Amino acid sequence: MADVYELLTRELGRERVIRTPEALDVYSRDESRLGVYPPDAAVLCESRAEIELVLRLAAEHGIPVTPRGAGSGMTGGALAVRGGIVLSTERMRRIVDINDHDRVAVVEPGVINADLQAAVEAQGLFYAPDPASLGFCSMGGNVAENAGGPRAFKYGVTRDWTLGLVTTLMGGETLRLGRRTPKGVTGYDLTALFVGSEGTFGVTTEIAVRLIGRPEAVGTLIAVMPDAFSAGKAVSTVIRKGYHPRALELMDRASLDHVRPRAPFALPADAGAIVLLELDGESDTVPLGLARCGSVFEEEGAREVIIARDDAERDRLWQTRRLCSRSLREAHAFKLSEDVVVPPGAIPEMLRRIDGIGARHDLLMAAFGHAGDGNLHINVLSDENHRVPAVAARIHAALGDIFSAVLDLKGTLSGEHGIGVAKAKYLSWEQSAEVIGWQKRLKRMWDPADLLNPGKIFV
Repeated sequence: MADVYELLTRELGRERVIRTPEALDVYSRDESRLGVYPPDAAVLCESRAEIELVLRLAAEHGIPVTPRGAGSGMTGGALAVRGGIVLSTERMRRIVDINDHDRVAVVEPGVINADLQAAVEAQGLFYAPDPASLGFCSMGGNVAENAGGPRAFKYGVTRDWTLGLVTTLMGGETLRLGRRTPKGVTGYDLTALFVGSEGTFGVTTEIAVRLIGRPEAVGTLIAVMPDAFSAGKAVSTVIRKGYHPRALELMDRASLDHVRPRAPFALPADAGAIVLLELDGESDTVPLGLARCGSVFEEEGAREVIIARDDAERDRLWQTRRLCSRSLREAHAFKLSEDVVVPPGAIPEMLRRIDGIGARHDLLMAAFGHAGDGNLHINVLSDENHRVPAVAARIHAALGDIFSAVLDLKGTLSGEHGIGVAKAKYLSWEQSAEVIGWQKRLKRMWDPADLLNPGKIFV
């Protein structure tokens, strides 16, 4: 193996084949906070040819490879749980093309989501997927996890916007998947299969995404609700009445209390929960739509409906919403975030059950997220030492109760974070042994020796 690393160092340069423990530290962890897993090396690739070289040499010598984008994942997908090489695409940040006639953008995997959005919007175009980490998450990671975000309620997730991929398999073979046209049904949809495969099939080297025209107008409001249950009920009512905002977000009291001291927007002190709603469309229809949605919230018991007066106030509202996860993490010694999904009509019941689970296990719970499509981020919080066996047992039991409640309500264990390491042992709770077995066969087809991102999804 030393010969492989020496060869890579000669080909790529010592500064791009990282071996020292100090320099490897950042590649040993990710946003999941699931532990520290030092690889034997981190290789910073800058081209498809370099990725092909790494995957060919690793396959020949039986070295595990863990693909890594920005390391912003929440389920341990970028952790080198079996050592070997971390293959980083962080330097592949080129926007190859933005075609305003065909409404297609082509990017390398290291392009930051927000940078792509800014580039296309400067040309009057729009790319919808907007994860909470859009300021630092990469497009390659978005593809690997099939990332969503607040706007997924109206516009869908990464898979819905990905037209084609160039991907390199373990062993160095490169495939061009998909198309550049609005429609196409030639053969199996391998692009859709690779999106959301969590880096276990191949390493993405180029991504083609579809674009649409930038919406003419955007309007945002918050409804101040007495509690999370009524907020969830109001969300269901908005949907049932046929309104289709581009974002419909919920923050419960615990989330608000943590965010309030640092919030750019002054949150009402009496808010038991908040629903943030955003519409887009034509300039003459958005204000009317906001007024109508505001009336629905008032009918559902809102204490106040506040409509953002301008883009600056809209930005402050969204900055406040995006502070949720960070504020909770900084306030507590332990934070575990689960991105579960229930049918939108089951949101009030799920929020009610979360309160009961927290009380039963003597743990603080905080819930926020994309309520429009039922995707709630349930946070288990504690200031106790979570490594103490008795505390760990309570956390584990609470997590099991959360997942049981989700599945009982006909939901799913992950809406956008993926399975990774964190949820692998729970996959069988949702999927049958036969379904899991067929997925494992697919994995072996693309990666027979299980060298590419091993230890993820399946136990």
